[in-house]
Amino acid sequence: MPRKGMRTLFFHNNSLMSPSSSIPSSPSHTQTSSPSYCHTRPSSPLHLSFSESIMDGNIATAEAIITKWNPDSSSYAKYTSLFYEDRGEAREFLRVVKDLQRSLHFYINQNSSSQKLIHAQTLMQTAMKRLEKEFYQILATNRDHLDPESVSARSSTTTRSSVSDYEDDLGSEDEIQIAGNSIQEVEREASVAMLDLRAIADCMISSGYGRECVNIFRNIRKSIVEEAIYRLGFQRISSKLIQKLDWEVLEHKIKNWMKVMKIAVKTLFYSERILCDHVFGASNSIKESCFSAIAKEAATHLFKFPEIVTKCKKSPEKMFRFLDLYDTISELWPDIESIFSYESTSTVRSQAINSLIKLSEGVRTMLAEFESAIQKDSSRSRVPGGGLHPLNRYVMNYLCFLGDYSEILTDIFSDYPLQVQSPSLVQSPLPEALLENSTTENNPLTAISTRLEWLIFVLLCKLNRKAEHYKDVGLSYLFLANSLQYVVSKVCGCNLRYILGDDWISKHELKVHQYTESYVQVGWRKVTATTLLQNPTAEMEPQMVKERFQEFNSAFEVVYRVQSGWIVPDGKLRDEIKVSVATKIVPAYRVFYEKYRVLLGGESSDLVRFSPEDLENYLSDMFQGNGVSGSGSGSVSVSVSISGSSLQSQGSQ
Repeated sequence: MPRKGMRTLFFHNNSLMSPSSSIPSSPSHTQTSSPSYCHTRPSSPLHLSFSESIMDGNIATAEAIITKWNPDSSSYAKYTSLFYEDRGEAREFLRVVKDLQRSLHFYINQNSSSQKLIHAQTLMQTAMKRLEKEFYQILATNRDHLDPESVSARSSTTTRSSVSDYEDDLGSEDEIQIAGNSIQEVEREASVAMLDLRAIADCMISSGYGRECVNIFRNIRKSIVEEAIYRLGFQRISSKLIQKLDWEVLEHKIKNWMKVMKIAVKTLFYSERILCDHVFGASNSIKESCFSAIAKEAATHLFKFPEIVTKCKKSPEKMFRFLDLYDTISELWPDIESIFSYESTSTVRSQAINSLIKLSEGVRTMLAEFESAIQKDSSRSRVPGGGLHPLNRYVMNYLCFLGDYSEILTDIFSDYPLQVQSPSLVQSPLPEALLENSTTENNPLTAISTRLEWLIFVLLCKLNRKAEHYKDVGLSYLFLANSLQYVVSKVCGCNLRYILGDDWISKHELKVHQYTESYVQVGWRKVTATTLLQNPTAEMEPQMVKERFQEFNSAFEVVYRVQSGWIVPDGKLRDEIKVSVATKIVPAYRVFYEKYRVLLGGESSDLVRFSPEDLENYLSDMFQGNGVSGSGSGSVSVSVSISGSSLQSQGSQ
């Protein structure tokens, strides 16, 4: 896009830079247009003579100070800074240049070819050479003072809106002292430098030397911006190279980019925009083209990094870094949109948006792969004692992390409704209530809550199939109770609680209770079905009493031996199951025990192996996984394969 106003001649006072004008290619160019403040052509010789005398005086006054500060005329002028050495004389220098400009206009309007016009032009060229030198020196020597923090602080102070007089632009010593009292010393230096740069820029642009001024500013500031980004630790990287990097290396680069991005947008580019707007505030076209030339390339490369990252091989464990990248750009988008609001910097905004689009596509792809990996998990191993399957741990830990990105995920999936593409899941033997809970018919859910609820449903379907691998039906129900209890506890302990809602939690807590009841009913059927417990108050002969005790003892010992190695990791659930089992056994046993123990007399020590307190003690020791478990629940080494990587869930609770 062509830069506006870079080839313009500026001699207007009310509009120091007009996009329709053109800057001369060299200082010797003298074609001008009449300024609004210039006198009209004199209508009488007397008037002409009077005006000439004023213009001649302007030239003479200008010659004295311009010659003094001509860098080619003396070593003093060559090595001394006008603005640093004598600020009062610097203000005078700008004033006489303004008057010299009026004289030039006067003689041009007279169509004069006199030596006065040539002399005035020569003086103007000398003055511009001096100001060009001063402009460069101020920029070069104030690199530290014009740092982002100082410029940003300077922007918070009151800036004068009227800059028609160069003396006001430069600022008086009193004004500078007031500014110094309100901000820190380094910020004071930044304020002084910015005022000086603005005054020189206005003077050079209005005198037709805008190109030279802009080139100096652009070259110095662009190098500063690029150096700052490099020092922050960001280096450009190609798509080919990024695909060759180990994930650990790339992850480090991503973390570093997020830090660099926040500093670059909030401080570096922001302050550079402020500096351009201030120094070239007299012309919208110049400040736009200048800022674009300084920041556009660096910002584009910086904002392109996330897009390049999306070209790496995708896997579910990388999703969180994609979400971090997305979050960083989204958080900074208002600043990006404001700082790069110019039409000439629209490509920077487009690059940021394109990176968001590519990251969104990557996240959607990886979540689909994550779901597919759960469905395709083919491990047929049985977790010892019906404990937690590693797949359960891995998936729920993963989903809990996803819950922390709910707002970002909602944004990414808002226009992508859930599509169920697995008929096998719909036909799953899992109770229909779970499938109903995955719909939004009764309780409208956000896009991401529906999707996360569905992923949990997919997990539960897979765990239900794994429960079928246990030969003991009671152990299958215990495995399902453990699995669902873990899911519910993980949901309650993270942001998923607020995403899925209390209704979802209540329904699944009820399902846990149903599983435990089924376990107690099936797993302890041999014990609860004994005649002793079925009718503990029935009248019977001593021989029959002996048989009832023997029947109970045998049944309890078998069940206890089988289940002594079964596991219930959740303490609350473990206590609930123990209470449920004890409630169905101990009270009835106590009644029978107290009624017939005396009847047996001396034989009671051989036949009555358990007192009610013994039963309670045995039950209290269960579900710790300390015993030897039966029913095919022997120890196996289990791992979960997600997208080709073996992920151990040990230590993930």
